[in-house]
Amino acid sequence: MIRTAALAHVRGRRLLQARSQGKTAFYMAGGKIDPGEDAEQALHREIREELDAGIVPGTLERLGVFEAPAFGHRPGTALHMTCFTAELTSEPRATSEIAELRYFTLDEYAAMPEVAPGSLLVFRRLRALGLID
Repeated sequence: MIRTAALAHVRGRRLLQARSQGKTAFYMAGGKIDPGEDAEQALHREIREELDAGIVPGTLERLGVFEAPAFGHRPGTALHMTCFTAELTSEPRATSEIAELRYFTLDEYAAMPEVAPGSLLVFRRLRALGLID
């Protein structure tokens, strides 16, 4: 099982997704939880590393835990993703490990040639809450 922390950053009723260098699919911004970290600590670190931004104090809220097959890993590998919403201290900017940042509606993301099952679960939750189109 892969344990990760992810950010559901919404702007204009669209959800931010990141595509890593050398990858074709877009994923939630965030990443693996390192030994000794909790999900919040991992999220803060990953957002600095991937988006060159911080999280505005007092805006971090847990959206939920999402479990799905881990996209891009060997079959049978499970993803356990703790997802948060938050405001960022600056405009997200793709760092050296990120090739592209893009905001999607659920339908736009679902129409992509490859989608991460964990991201799709977050898209569906956010749409059910009326936060994205």
